[in-house]
Amino acid sequence: MNTAFDPHLHERYYTRWRKYGSVLAGVTEESQKLILAFLADMEIGANVNPSSKKGTRSFGRLRNLKSKMQTLSILFQKELSINSLADLADKELEILKFFKRMRDGEIGCRRYDKPLKAVGTYVRIFKTYWHWYQRSQRRLNNTIPDITLDLDCRDVKPKFCYFTIDDVKKLCNEANYEYRVMMMFLFDSGIRAPTEFMNVRVCDLEWNNEQKYYVLTIREETAKTFGRKIKLLLCPEILKEYITKRKLEGQDPIFRKCPQRVNQYLRNLGYKVLKLGIPTEKKYPNGSKQLFVKEGITMYDFRHCSACYWLPKYKSESALKYRFGWKKSEMIHYYTELLGMKDTIETDDLYTDITKTELESQLQQKGHEIQVMQEKMQEQEIQMAEILCIVKALQLETKDKIPIIITSEVKT
Repeated sequence: MNTAFDPHLHERYYTRWRKYGSVLAGVTEESQKLILAFLADMEIGANVNPSSKKGTRSFGRLRNLKSKMQTLSILFQKELSINSLADLADKELEILKFFKRMRDGEIGCRRYDKPLKAVGTYVRIFKTYWHWYQRSQRRLNNTIPDITLDLDCRDVKPKFCYFTIDDVKKLCNEANYEYRVMMMFLFDSGIRAPTEFMNVRVCDLEWNNEQKYYVLTIREETAKTFGRKIKLLLCPEILKEYITKRKLEGQDPIFRKCPQRVNQYLRNLGYKVLKLGIPTEKKYPNGSKQLFVKEGITMYDFRHCSACYWLPKYKSESALKYRFGWKKSEMIHYYTELLGMKDTIETDDLYTDITKTELESQLQQKGHEIQVMQEKMQEQEIQMAEILCIVKALQLETKDKIPIIITSEVKT
């Protein structure tokens, strides 16, 4: 049975929450009723945006909707003094100010004393909720105004660590065997991690015996956007050796390490080898110490850096989008917009920055130089002909023993 493995355990946590009362701590009873009705419709795909994907929402999406709406409800209660989400219908200006303050870092998390991040995500989810509320009320003949028209959904692009294939090789030299295979696989494939990555099985790999590489099938049920087949050209030998050593076959998953542990290992390794990240040291009561690295390398960074590596090597945009599972061309810009991309340019590639006028000027100059050389060669040919004539004349005169005085001067 080809069921997708859920590394984040979304289904387990969401169904458990549903099973044990669906409580939204800190939310008023009126707002809780609306949020639960909203989630119930999303579970079956009811009252969704006509332009959105039809059908049920994934457990990951449901958990995100639940968490963000719970946070927003608590913050609305605190900042706008409302008892129900329905009371927002006449507060369009207040909502605009609320989200501006959130972007300015003036509104903190409901759990931690620090500014909220990913404000664009909160805005998009609120818009999703409000449009659902409009549609559900329309069926009851209630007209609800759209208070989300002027909301800004943009998000600050998250920072990520940039590294090259040579850097990956340096990391591999210091890593243990399984992580070497893992890093080469992540960089080669550019696969989404951990969702698509942890669902790769041995049966998803097809060995090309003639050209010595694997073809990886990313199955439809495990892909975020669409299933696809891609060639693995950087890691086939080490991956083949790994599968043989571990005696993996058929439905066996290739990688099963906990994503959190993998990221912790990668962050520490990245700082040790490449000095990427911000190191912090945690001290325990027994006197022991442990290194933690913030903003260091994660599995997510391998997808970004893989995109930067493959971008100049693909001849068509559609082929690159297919490899990475992108539907929109803007994703290419999103994943490869790096100052570090300049480091991948070879000397020969600089010719792409030379203007056509400069190239034409260089060609004309070269053509003039060639013409001058041809004229010099013609002059030399004439001089050689004159020398041959003189030599023949000398030979004849010597034969006849007639003394000859050469008065002409030959240029060499």
